[in-house]
Amino acid sequence: MPRPRKFVESDVVSSAGEVFAAHGLAAATLDDLVRATGLGKQSLYNAFGGKRELFLRALSEDREEATRAVSEALGHEDASALEQIRGHMLRLAIELSSSDRRVSLTTRALVESTGEDDLLSTATKAGIEQLAEVYAQCLEHARENGDLPEGANVQSLAVYFVAVTRGMELLGRAGVGRAVLTAVALDALRALHGQRMEAADGSPSLRE
Repeated sequence: MPRPRKFVESDVVSSAGEVFAAHGLAAATLDDLVRATGLGKQSLYNAFGGKRELFLRALSEDREEATRAVSEALGHEDASALEQIRGHMLRLAIELSSSDRRVSLTTRALVESTGEDDLLSTATKAGIEQLAEVYAQCLEHARENGDLPEGANVQSLAVYFVAVTRGMELLGRAGVGRAVLTAVALDALRALHGQRMEAADGSPSLRE
């Protein structure tokens, strides 16, 4: 009779996810995972099947968490759809400019994905589509309420916002400040109104 497990899988997956987000799949070692999770190598293999399988499990959890966060940010009924997106983008500019914030595992996987037809690329694409669907629902409400032109391509705009927010995350991790991230967020919002994204005099530089 097998011995009962003495660990909580969700805690192990969460700890492993932090390692993978910091180092990536290729660079994260089994020793890194052992230190972070408190499990031995054999226990990790027995429970999850190997490093790649654990990465995919952690990526799935991170994807669900990211989707929930965006859904909550865009789920306020007391504000219009565009006001919700505006608030969401400006909050991200603040959060992502924090010096101690790490890149999420979802974004790390996006950077590492080769685009080949493998499990990692498939999981990464699923994460993009899942996030885009949340934005699309909010943008569809905006179109129905007349806040977006009838001919607006909601699906394309939704993917655009995924790209912008993931890019903001990488810029913030590289040390780009709040002023620039806020400018990026505001320019993305102007795209909803079909306005030209022209740089205004005195706009912040990447060094700010």
